[in-house]
Amino acid sequence: MTTQGRRLVYESGEWEIDLAHRELRARGIPVPIGSRAFDIIEILVRSAGELVTKHDLTSHLWPGAIVEDNALQFHISAIRKALGPDRELLRTASGRGYRLLGDWTFQQESTSPVRSIDVEPVQIAAEPYQTNLPAAASDLVGRTTAVRHLRDLLSAYRLVTLTGPGGIGKTRLVLEVARGLFPSFQGDVRLVELASLSDPGLVPSAVAAGLGLKLGGDQISAESVARAIGAKRLLLVLDNCEHVIDAAAKLAETVIRMCPPTTILATSREILNIEGEHVYRVPPLDVPPQHEEAANISAHSAVQLFIATARAARSDFSPHGDDLAVIAAICRRLDGIPLAIDFAATRVASLGLHQVAAGLDDRLQMLTSGRRTALPRHQTLRATLDWSYDLLPEPERLVMRRLAIFAGDFTAEAASLVAAGGEIAASEVVRSLASLVTKSLVALDVVSVITHYRLHETTRAYALEKLRESGELDDVARRHADYYRDLLERAEAEAETLPAPAWLAVYGHQIGQVRAALDWAFSPTGFAELGVALTVAAVPLWEHLSLMEECRSRVEQALSGPAESRDARRNMQLNTALGAALFVMKGSSPEMLAAFTSAFEIAESLDDADYRLRALWGLFIERITSSSYPEALAVAEKFCTFAAKTTDPADGLIGDRLVGLALLFLGDLEGARRHIEHMLGRYVARRSDIIRFQFDQRSLARSYYSLILWLQGFPEQAMRSVECNLVDSRTSDHPVSLANDLVQSACPVALLVGDLTLAERYVKALMDLSARHTLELWNLAGRFTAFEGVLRVKRGEIGTGLELLRTAFSRIPQNGFMLFFTLNFLPRLRTPSVVTLKLPKGSR
Repeated sequence: MTTQGRRLVYESGEWEIDLAHRELRARGIPVPIGSRAFDIIEILVRSAGELVTKHDLTSHLWPGAIVEDNALQFHISAIRKALGPDRELLRTASGRGYRLLGDWTFQQESTSPVRSIDVEPVQIAAEPYQTNLPAAASDLVGRTTAVRHLRDLLSAYRLVTLTGPGGIGKTRLVLEVARGLFPSFQGDVRLVELASLSDPGLVPSAVAAGLGLKLGGDQISAESVARAIGAKRLLLVLDNCEHVIDAAAKLAETVIRMCPPTTILATSREILNIEGEHVYRVPPLDVPPQHEEAANISAHSAVQLFIATARAARSDFSPHGDDLAVIAAICRRLDGIPLAIDFAATRVASLGLHQVAAGLDDRLQMLTSGRRTALPRHQTLRATLDWSYDLLPEPERLVMRRLAIFAGDFTAEAASLVAAGGEIAASEVVRSLASLVTKSLVALDVVSVITHYRLHETTRAYALEKLRESGELDDVARRHADYYRDLLERAEAEAETLPAPAWLAVYGHQIGQVRAALDWAFSPTGFAELGVALTVAAVPLWEHLSLMEECRSRVEQALSGPAESRDARRNMQLNTALGAALFVMKGSSPEMLAAFTSAFEIAESLDDADYRLRALWGLFIERITSSSYPEALAVAEKFCTFAAKTTDPADGLIGDRLVGLALLFLGDLEGARRHIEHMLGRYVARRSDIIRFQFDQRSLARSYYSLILWLQGFPEQAMRSVECNLVDSRTSDHPVSLANDLVQSACPVALLVGDLTLAERYVKALMDLSARHTLELWNLAGRFTAFEGVLRVKRGEIGTGLELLRTAFSRIPQNGFMLFFTLNFLPRLRTPSVVTLKLPKGSR
């Protein structure tokens, strides 16, 4: 739009809209706003308060183009931001359009033509505009969306700052955007590189030189530069502002205020923090998720950059198969940061792909192959991080290196308690954390209710090195372990009040912190007693996440430490956890029996009612899985006797379930059904009982109830019970319980009833679940498996089915395992080939 031959200014209260100068002013002071956003304001103010439809606006702004609503909304948001406290002047008519409120009057006088700023294609001017942008040396990988988004931002805002950690690619991205705009910008596009400046006072001089301005006088200031620019149409690119941030911010603010036709693109690891600034945080490149299919790995931009860079260094580099998975892992470990990926890919030529992957634990030493023409701070990964670290004040350096103790994301509360100490208080830690976020050294995650922070893995490796050099590592690591022990002790109490998804959302992601804290606690410089306490506190977390193999190995680690690190209660707790983990992972075994026996004896000596019941549950399971059914019934009755002495009525109901299961194996179906129905009619499922007895007790009881119904001749009721139970199990968000339900009732009952379609679905669900959660026993029952074998036999694939059954039987432990009790029902399938199979000893 052009206003020619007159000066037209609309006024309403403290606001002015100058159509000739294309300025929005508040109390006479220009308010920064982009070209496209100003076009919208002009259309609205000319409508004299009438509604302007979305269609009319888009037709004026993008004639002949198909435009989505969010493109218009983007600029409407920019206008509201510019109006600040008076944002209500721009009123939305829902689904229809917009109107500008206020009593707008105008005055006009003769003036010269003024052309608006636009980033859309226009006619090329007779006199060519000037640029000093360097030509692109190679294609920019993975930034198409970012380039498009930045072009949109520049049509709405006059000052856009690209920020992000060192090596994220701010400079390459801003140059790509500026080069793309130059042919259509209808003005000069100039780059001013500030990286070489050591004196902030030289910023105005550097900008003047970059713009080719001839300024007289001894003093070159932000104001003199702005006056020299004047009404010239200009896109000014200020690159690398962070080390002269105050001077760069002052110059940018002055130019934006005094030069309405000027737009500024800046790059900085720290935002300028001035009026009118719109911040764009440059994201990492897209990395493949942990279990991405091989066919999809190459579609991710981080992998594309790695391959392109490696081929530039070694033309015969052609990854395939397992190589792609290795590249994906490298890109994940480097957080998708382009500079780090570039370094790693370049090293492939001399070290090979697998050696590069193996060397990432010492990435600061290995990734040193930057380009000779690059800035010094971009020639090694360490130099890139040194640049940012050296710019920090000492309190922020201290906090940054202490934050390296966190292995993954953490909260502000965690940071304030772990990083505080000595010369820095908790409140100062929080202030420094906020500053480190603005300087792109700490990443912010606000996708959940609680804000989380984290260091990129490469930044953490650097900061951890600084922490070791400071001599503070063990002190900070102890505070870290103390914090997570206390956190997990609170978490166990909250498991009863928080829904499972909410509990896991809060505590599930703490597993990385637990692992790091335990690694330190049991190290030569650690504190084993604290490690034991943390191991005990972490057992509920491992059980909720169904990480039972990890639970087993960590508990064994705690039990193998110095005897003085554990008292009797800790030994009782650890042995109980060990027995439960061994059962879930390997089934009944002498080690499992020894662990629960030891736990029971200690519980007796301490008169600990809770752990006495936990240990008796384990002893009951050992008797059942050893086919010692009368002894199992005796243990179940003993459980009921002790449960009657507790104040928790649920304990007695769980005892009912144990008695019912023993009676089922003894062939007393009526007695079994009576006890289990009594339990189901009164028991309310609780998360705490999963921790105490490994499974969701209600779903476990219903699994056996389904089998009882089938055995009593009620197949339809049995299948309905199975279906209802699986629905409840899936909502409980406990994979071990769900796997158990599939094994104990869903798969066998579907096969026994003869619903092969449903049986196939259940077997597949079991296979997938067991593979995801490394549940070895359920993997046996699913993948090699009697269920799959019987399914094949029933469908006429006799040879394949029998081979699967033989494989499953050969892998049953000598004294059997509870899930294979269902094999006792195989003869009922009336398949002769199955009946002739010899069941192994202990599975009958």
